[in-house]
Amino acid sequence: MLACYTDRLSVRPGGRFTLHATSGAGPCAVEIARIGTGREVVFARSDVPVGNHPVPPHADRDGCNWPAALEIDAGSDWKTGYYDIRLTDPAGEATHHFIVVLPPAGRRGAKAAFVLATNTYHAYNYWGGACAYCDVDALMSGRKALPEAMECAIGVLSTRRPFPQMIIGAPADTPRLVNDRKRGLNERPWAGDVAWRKGKVITPYDGSAGFLHKWEHAFAAWAEKEGLALDYFTDYDLEIDPAALEGYSTVIVAGHSEYWSGRERDQIEAFVDKGGGLAIFSGNTAFWKVRFENEGATYVCHKWRGFTDDPAAAADPSLGTHLWSHKAFGRPEAEITGLTFIFGGYHRLGNCVARGSGGYTVYNERHWSLEGCDLFYGDVIGGELPLIGYESDGCRFQFGADGRLKPVALLGVPENLEIVAIAPAALGEDPGAPYAPIIPPENLEVIGRDTLGDASAEMQDSLLRGHAVIASFKRGKGEVFNGGTTEWPHALAAGDPFFERITRNVLTRFGAY
Repeated sequence: MLACYTDRLSVRPGGRFTLHATSGAGPCAVEIARIGTGREVVFARSDVPVGNHPVPPHADRDGCNWPAALEIDAGSDWKTGYYDIRLTDPAGEATHHFIVVLPPAGRRGAKAAFVLATNTYHAYNYWGGACAYCDVDALMSGRKALPEAMECAIGVLSTRRPFPQMIIGAPADTPRLVNDRKRGLNERPWAGDVAWRKGKVITPYDGSAGFLHKWEHAFAAWAEKEGLALDYFTDYDLEIDPAALEGYSTVIVAGHSEYWSGRERDQIEAFVDKGGGLAIFSGNTAFWKVRFENEGATYVCHKWRGFTDDPAAAADPSLGTHLWSHKAFGRPEAEITGLTFIFGGYHRLGNCVARGSGGYTVYNERHWSLEGCDLFYGDVIGGELPLIGYESDGCRFQFGADGRLKPVALLGVPENLEIVAIAPAALGEDPGAPYAPIIPPENLEVIGRDTLGDASAEMQDSLLRGHAVIASFKRGKGEVFNGGTTEWPHALAAGDPFFERITRNVLTRFGAY
């Protein structure tokens, strides 16, 4: 077995971090490279002594505790960014991990802070057996069917262990989580590139997190080509450094920023209220509340069991880890994001809007974000890609007398939300359809009961019908733009002229350039 992890996920230039590893084949080579439009190698060393260490019981929960293989000093000239760590054994087998290089202490090299969704990486990390979603080893070995395996998800996870390689070291040909064509008449639903998945023998959780050849990588590469300077941070940096965002004009999240801790959210809200711009090119954003313990070594993410399996939450509900929209917190995520996954869902995946356009329909062609886009009422953008695929956020709305869409101020959705464009989305597959579900179902009863105070069958049924939404709103002295879908960075990677122009408009307005 060959595997590795680091003692932290971020470091300042000139700072030190530790690589922990195991190998059954003897000394290994280490290469570290910054990932953007290309791969820039900054560190290489061969003959690193790596012992053969066992995987301890409950490594998913308690970590590996392997001895240090190598102490690494980040170069003082290492630019802020995502750095791939590749460990290769004498037989040529390779494994990956990563480190994020922050901007130099006390200095801001960019106007925009790019916050990587590392909390999402942790939630999906099943190395050692289980993750916050499922006992993945039991599922893939056939010991448990999906419903039983999901019941064996764990809510306490170690951050001191490797990541599955399809999460952290995905290959360049990794497909998107979207059906690239509409479902045919009486055709059985599917999800993504089925042939590719079977060839790689991947799990249902490999595509939903990670940087390399996924959403954040696509955004980072586009930004570099665009000449847009970014300072990189992890979610955890906002947890431990209350001054992390000081001096920036813009905060950017992209792809799948699904899990926010309380301190992270506090800092982002304060940033916007003081005049900052929050640019959300992500879907399912800030859906779950999480927390850290043991100086970041333990990640607590009980999800649906946040108030039943967590002694800390029983003593102090504010410490609970559950939906941010849960009534116990009184802080639905839409208060800062403008939108919520509860009113959004999936599009062109499984049987969720399986024949959807894959694009947004414009309803407010005069919104500032569309300036110079040559767009008009009813135009559909992104359908050719298709843009909308995996997870999207939305809101309830109604038509005003002017034909524009007006938000329904529910679950934190602000009254001053300006809706730009929409697309149908579904929070789950139709239970009456003659097809076995492909997408693991959301717990509609809990969502209805704990967020809206109504767990009735009628409410659960209504939650299946939502919309992906592009919207913006002003909050305090600042402003928020929300693109409403995980797939936005892929539109930039494809060079779509509409989404490139919208992105430039947003970042220019927020002072990122």
